[in-house]
Amino acid sequence: MTTELVHGQNHPLPGTTLEVRVSAGTPVVAGVSLGDGQGRVSGPGSVAHPGAPRLPGIEVPARLAAEQRVIADLAAVPAEVDRVHVLLALPPVAGAPTRFGACPAPHLTVHGSDGAPVASFTVTGLSSEAAIVALELYRRQGAWKVRALGQGYAGGLAELLRDQGLGRPEADAVAARVADAVRPAPAVPSTAPPPVATPPPPPVPPTGSPAGTVRPNPAPVAGDASGWSMEERLHNQVWGMFEDLARTIAAYRSAVDFAESRLGQELDTLLADPRARVGPAAEAARDQARARQEELVDRARAVLDRDLAQLTAEAEVVEPALPPPYAGWESPVWHGYRVPAEPPMAVRLGDLHLPERPELRIPLLVRLPLERGLWVDSAQDRRRAVDVAVALAARLLASHPAGECAVHVIDPAGSAATALAPFTDSGALREPPATGAAGVAALLARLTERVDLVQMALRADVPFEVPPGVDPARQVLVVNDFPYGFDDRTINQLRYLADEGPQVGVHLVLVAAREDAREYGPLLDPLWRSMMRLTPQPDDHLADPWVGHAWTYEPLLAPPGSAVLSQVLRQVAAARRTYDPGRY
Repeated sequence: MTTELVHGQNHPLPGTTLEVRVSAGTPVVAGVSLGDGQGRVSGPGSVAHPGAPRLPGIEVPARLAAEQRVIADLAAVPAEVDRVHVLLALPPVAGAPTRFGACPAPHLTVHGSDGAPVASFTVTGLSSEAAIVALELYRRQGAWKVRALGQGYAGGLAELLRDQGLGRPEADAVAARVADAVRPAPAVPSTAPPPVATPPPPPVPPTGSPAGTVRPNPAPVAGDASGWSMEERLHNQVWGMFEDLARTIAAYRSAVDFAESRLGQELDTLLADPRARVGPAAEAARDQARARQEELVDRARAVLDRDLAQLTAEAEVVEPALPPPYAGWESPVWHGYRVPAEPPMAVRLGDLHLPERPELRIPLLVRLPLERGLWVDSAQDRRRAVDVAVALAARLLASHPAGECAVHVIDPAGSAATALAPFTDSGALREPPATGAAGVAALLARLTERVDLVQMALRADVPFEVPPGVDPARQVLVVNDFPYGFDDRTINQLRYLADEGPQVGVHLVLVAAREDAREYGPLLDPLWRSMMRLTPQPDDHLADPWVGHAWTYEPLLAPPGSAVLSQVLRQVAAARRTYDPGRY
């Protein structure tokens, strides 16, 4: 039975030898791009199109047609390829339509090695698009899946390829080569008989696998993603899980919405006919409509449960394998912590989950160095917000080698003394927290001066030649009870650090409630918008980059009664004193 996919839905593939059949209702260009784990293509040589119809494991038609066939042997694609995108584009020839919205909706069917249909997808909702990424064949846990995308580009094939990583000259060159390949040749008189069209050969079953054999999903393995190191592979695997969960939930919600919409339409049709409103026949028709709706929802739920079970199994093997910067504070890896020799790719800021399966948590990994500051919203719970900020600062400090990161604290009223105890007692702070208006002004002046000096060195192309006394390490500034203790001058200095600091190694962690800062009016609005908002209690305020779901964010705190933060910070302080005893 063929599975009809909706936007974002995925489906396992029975093998690696496939044929994708396209029915577009108008002549189209069919192509394929080969991408890495992030979907980025390495160059024009990773794109199959009518001007270059063959790549390792891939063959596309070299002509325009309303019916197209793309052959894929996924076992033969390069090992670094994790995503195979099936592309459709309208041809830039006279008389051809210029947008998919003026054409019948393209329909694609994926067939297995035995010719049986596996999954199909109708690309609906198109308007001004001239090129689309219709399907994505992607590798997960050593097996291949198909995902319905239907992502369109009004700028045509060149814009699509630029979005996949090609530079403008390369993307334009590929689009021009496609145009040359599909442009009709001038008519030449000939007495020779027309050539006989030869159908493409049927796909060949993979060696050692009987045609039609469905391979079960392999057991999940930690680090089963592309990357040069285990850390990079784990990072990419977590983001792959994040994307899979986002699209799986999107497909389920789309299917449920479709079932509800169809039920509403059927009931409206029954009510529109006065003869069908009452009586046994009318009641039976309504029951049948509700039964069809329930059947669609049940099928969507079965697919969702299957995908969630696979993701849950993957999370259960990935979580214990995460290194300290990616792991929760309860993980045993923190008890065996050692100060790293190199900074990590990313750090974990918390967990994300969706209401359909709240127990399935996805680590929120953010790349280092941080591109923007963190605003820990204290409106919900002021004390817990300080604890979250301290845990974040400790994680950032512990994720860097000795001497490559320093933490400063502004606590104008001294209200965070208890929460800051792991820092102050361990000696991880180079200086006590700044208090009072004078302390706030002095610390901000030093950090502002550091930003200015480093920027001057960068502009002079001598990034390592900063004046003596300027700490070259990354600086993390934790500000509690903002804007208490600040005046107009220090507010502007803080805004300057938020805008210019990340590029030169100064990062902010603010503990603040927006309501407390409203007296400053529009002065603080740019600061609020420029920072990433985190909450001390679970809150659904973060969106993913693929579908835009509202994800519930949950912060990471040490388990109650645990001394893990103090133990880690003591090791950081000891390593720093050994690294530079004169300074520390």
